[in-house]
Amino acid sequence: MAEEVLPITRQVTTESRETGTSFVDIHLLDVEDCLIYDRHGISIPFKSLYQERKSIIIFVRNFLCYSCKEYVEDLSKIPREALEDAGIRLVVIGQSAHCHIESFCLLTGYPYEIYVDPERCIYQKLGMKREETFTDSARPSPHVKSGMFVGQMKSIWRAMTSPAFDFQGDLHQQGGAIIAGPGSQVHFSHFDMNRMDHMPINWLLQLAGVQQTLDFSDNPKIIHV
Repeated sequence: MAEEVLPITRQVTTESRETGTSFVDIHLLDVEDCLIYDRHGISIPFKSLYQERKSIIIFVRNFLCYSCKEYVEDLSKIPREALEDAGIRLVVIGQSAHCHIESFCLLTGYPYEIYVDPERCIYQKLGMKREETFTDSARPSPHVKSGMFVGQMKSIWRAMTSPAFDFQGDLHQQGGAIIAGPGSQVHFSHFDMNRMDHMPINWLLQLAGVQQTLDFSDNPKIIHV
């Protein structure tokens, strides 16, 4: 009987973008049955996100993280027709309790699919980092507008004023991005080294097959087709 070949992808870090080296294999079969929860607390298996069509799946640090908030605010600016024309599903996954999803969507204006992995099952099994690493060559996220001090103060204030006073996830957990499907095929993955190490959204869209470049200023528009 032939040995089963697991779908894999290559981790792309800041350094590997420049040198073409340093790759990590990721097996989606390890996490396909992990449960994620929608805003109503209803669970679905992780694999349902990418079985039928290609999906861009964004893992955020926590819902109070200022850099994640501003990144998701830019995700919300992606025109729905750009995703539909390319047959792409866009999903955000957090690691808080499901009760925080609604307020996070209202805060960011995010209109697409969003779920939570409160036990961090997928984060852990895929090997996403749990501490921040900063390097001299790291490039700041083009989607984060707040400075670190002001951003952290905003996060603390939101925690203090939220109905349930908690930090809406593990503060040390880092996120990442995966492009997968249909089936268990993984086309691309990136694990964040720190809170500013998000993949540029235009790059993710282009890797997924969206034939448009978007302007993520305050008045978003398509600048190239």
